[in-house]
This record gives sequence, structure tokens and C-alpha cells, in this order.
Amino acid sequence: MGNKPKQASSAERRARIEEMRRQQKAAERRKNTVIIGLGAVLGLGLIAAVAIPIAMKEREQSAPVATFGVPLAEAACGDPVDDPATSANHVGPGTQSPNVGRVEYATVPPSNGDHFETPAPLSRHFYTADDRPPVENLVHNLEHGYTILWYDSTVAGADLQAARDLAERVPRDSENRKFIVSAWDDSYGTLPEGKHVALVHWSADNKGHRQLCGAVSGEAVEQFINRFPSSDSPEPNAA
Repeated sequence: MGNKPKQASSAERRARIEEMRRQQKAAERRKNTVIIGLGAVLGLGLIAAVAIPIAMKEREQSAPVATFGVPLAEAACGDPVDDPATSANHVGPGTQSPNVGRVEYATVPPSNGDHFETPAPLSRHFYTADDRPPVENLVHNLEHGYTILWYDSTVAGADLQAARDLAERVPRDSENRKFIVSAWDDSYGTLPEGKHVALVHWSADNKGHRQLCGAVSGEAVEQFINRFPSSDSPEPNAA
């Protein structure tokens, strides 16, 4: 009879120990659930932080060309002008005129004329003053049907970003892939007062075409390219 309370006490202790273990396991499960949940939230946040800007940039680069930069009415563009044809010889290294290191062009910027034997590569569509090709290389691109947007050193901020964005956006349209944006070299002459951007094309009839603007305008670019497509050039099938 005297042993029964002692046995009951042992059973109670075992029960309390089991309950404590159960509560501890439950607490660990809740802790793990919280950690996993926080990890998932942080992971989704990191994914969103990367994916959202990419998606926004992708959507921006799929926007109509005319929406980039300022509207045509605000770009202070003159009407396109036609330039008479000049010679179209290959000059410089690797040619019969190897000592020609610079061509003196009749217009600023040039829309046709003598040029170096090698054009700027198709893989690049945007150049700064630090990495631009010589003007003579880019004139060769004009002969192949490119439209070039030259911008001077005053173009900065949102205007420069619009030029950079156009260099990415316009070539996405297969018919307009021949498009280059490059910083202009003032040593060949400065753009007229109030004009900081020049759109240039060389047509199959050997006429050059230039349109000078005060600011970067996607609307101006779209109209110019539609008027002077890459197929209308002296060598439209060249890269």
C-alpha cells in the first residue's frame, strides 16, 4: 500500500517530461516555420528587386520609337536638307591613298563622301566621346544604309539617356537595324547654334540628307528613318 503513491509520482514525472518534450518540439517546429517563411519572403523580395527593373526596362525598350526623348514639336528640328554628291573613295590605311588620315568634309556633319575602308561594326549602336570611331569609318556606314544620330558635347542628362535608349530600341526593328548613335567630333566643325543633334543618311542617288535638331526626339528619328530607309543607299546589302 505504501508504494502506490510513489509509483503514481513517477508516472506523473514521466508524463510531465513527455509534455515538456512535446512542447519543445512544437516550439522548434514553429521556429522553423517562421524561419522558412521569412526566407521565402526575403527570397521573393530579392527576386522582385531584380526582376521588376528588368521587366520595366524590357517594357520601356519595347515602347514605340516616337515616345523616346522629347516630342518633335519641342525638339527645334529644322527640315531635312539634301546635300550634293561628292566623291566616295576608300582612303586611308589599306587603300591607294594610305596617307589620308583625315577627310575634310563639305558639311557638318557629313552625309556622304570619301571614307575609310572599314565601317564601324554592326554589333555597336552607341558611342560616347571616349570610344567613338573616326568620322571616316562612320561615313562608310552611311554608304551601307545606316542612319546616324550624332550628338554634340552639350547633350547630357535625360537627353543623353534618350539617345542611348534609342540606340537600343531602334535596331530591335529588323527594318531599322542599321542605326548608330555617336558623339560628334567637334574638330570636324561644330553644329550650328541651337542645334545639338544631327540625323544623317546617304541615299542611293548619292544625295546626302541631314536634319538638325536642338534635342533628342524619337519622333524625329522615326520620321527620318521612314523617309530615308536603309534600303535607299548606295550599298544597301552590305553589313
